[in-house]
Amino acid sequence: MTKLKIYVTRDQPGTALNNLGKLYDIKVNLEDRPVSKDELITQAKGVAGIIACVGDRIDGEVMDASGGSLKAICNAIVGYDNVDIKAATERGIYVTNTPGVLTETVADLTFGLILAVSRRIAESDRYIRSGNWRGWGPKQFLGFDVHGKTLGIIGLGRIGVAIARRARGFNMNLLYFDVRRNTDMEKELGLQFTDVENVLKNSDFVSVHVPLIPQTRHLIDKKELEMMKETAFLINTSRGPVINEKALVQALKDGKIRGAGLDVWDPEPPSADNPLLKMDNVVTLPHIASASVETRTKMIDMAIENLNAILDGKIPPHLINKDVIKVRPPSS
Repeated sequence: MTKLKIYVTRDQPGTALNNLGKLYDIKVNLEDRPVSKDELITQAKGVAGIIACVGDRIDGEVMDASGGSLKAICNAIVGYDNVDIKAATERGIYVTNTPGVLTETVADLTFGLILAVSRRIAESDRYIRSGNWRGWGPKQFLGFDVHGKTLGIIGLGRIGVAIARRARGFNMNLLYFDVRRNTDMEKELGLQFTDVENVLKNSDFVSVHVPLIPQTRHLIDKKELEMMKETAFLINTSRGPVINEKALVQALKDGKIRGAGLDVWDPEPPSADNPLLKMDNVVTLPHIASASVETRTKMIDMAIENLNAILDGKIPPHLINKDVIKVRPPSS
């Protein structure tokens, strides 16, 4: 019996792909780089499923390249802005993601960015490695306290709540905005609900945790940056386009805010001449918020669970485009 073809856009940790190869005819991009659209079009031919990652732009053209065989696009990530959901639904292609699994891991790294940028940890590390350190001094690398400050959270989903829990350990005051108010978390964690403007104006640290949708593109722009305290830090571990990078560069140059911690970019990877990469008051990371062995292994396991369900004619546990069921009911 001929095995169904599966294309995996990036190699994954653990043994999950070896096990997947026992069920399907799989091809994996083993190079440590995103695949281009032309490559996706070539590799999509005749496949039943694609396991995708950040940076894989899967639109109707890529879907049609399968020749009608494609049934499943299973993201091994939480986001799904890399897939044209409307095009997939129209073609009866199921799209899934991996929600919840990376919450605590992303929260760990987000708080790490808060500490790193405020206490100048990365800058100090570069300095001592350079061989320039000549001994302790009372004015060397003076940073700013985190404990007792005000943290503003924009987007109080799972990750936002996990950040708030960590902030309580630092005795921080907590402001938040979300399209849905969470009174349970307000009572449990002492969160104060307010609008975006007040979050920006009154926070010492602003951490952004929203999905990338048309309404959140450049959610933080020149106007919003000018609302922030000159002593404030901006943290982004959501998606790069949520912040207007050009406006952020100018705000940092003009001293409108004190610094930033960035794990995500627009575009990714950033160009070598991106001014943010040259600023000492910006801590930069290569989109690693979920990059722990434990979490990345769980993510690929969830993606495969979704894939197996779809190809078995079942509704997957983490279906994004639920309307697809009307176009292609399970088992069809």
